Amino acid sequence: MISQVLKPRRAAIIGLTLAIGAGCALVAHAQNAPAPAPAAAPAAGGGANAARQAADVRKSIFKLIGANFRPLGALLKDNGGYDAADVNKRVTRVLFLSGFLNEAFPENSNIGEPDTKAKPEVWTKHAEFEKDLKQFQDHLIALNDVNEKEKGFTEPFKTALGAVAQDCKSCHDDFKLK
Repeated sequence: MISQVLKPRRAAIIGLTLAIGAGCALVAHAQNAPAPAPAAAPAAGGGANAARQAADVRKSIFKLIGANFRPLGALLKDNGGYDAADVNKRVTRVLFLSGFLNEAFPENSNIGEPDTKAKPEVWTKHAEFEKDLKQFQDHLIALNDVNEKEKGFTEPFKTALGAVAQDCKSCHDDFKLK
């Protein structure tokens, strides 16, 4: 289903994928560079460096999601200003980026001081976190479907956008440090 959603925007997605791939290549290259000796031995499961890398990846994903969702959320507050091309672009990006979140919270990626705003509940209540993440992704798919069907700032569009915004708020309340 997602491939059907993304086909019309293939060039944008390919460009975004290449940008993310380039970022991953830079991270991989940086991992191969000699690192300074750690002050203490890392914990089992990849240690503090792996936790810090996971936190950095999460922050990057959420920064991109936030940059693309913020103007969509503003539509609800401003009650208008719908630009079909801009909305399509942003919905597609957030939908695509949300798929990276499934792997952005690996076990033990909260050890040490990984410079994260994720609450411990992400790991202690992981099943609930995954359920909320799935709901967010499902609501994004629904938003995309409604946007393609409605093609405007209609009540169904506002309802679908509101559901995604509520998912963001709920996750921030439950799983993100202030």
